[in-house]
Amino acid sequence: MEEEHGGTTAGVRRNEDIALDMMKFIAVTTGYGKAGSPGAGFQGETVSKAEDYARHLLDLYGQCLAAVQGKK
Repeated sequence: MEEEHGGTTAGVRRNEDIALDMMKFIAVTTGYGKAGSPGAGFQGETVSKAEDYARHLLDLYGQCLAAVQGKK
């Protein structure tokens, strides 16, 4: 088992891990970044919608990380 920080105790979490969990919670509970469910018919913009969703999630992660680190 690797330890990156010599004297850390078990249960200490990195800010990045906390921000990731926060982002997941917000995204799942609010549907953050999703533009509605695709319906029947032409769905030619699937790739751009997926890219937009990924961009939204990355933005949300940045906001969560800033909040965890105490930045405004």
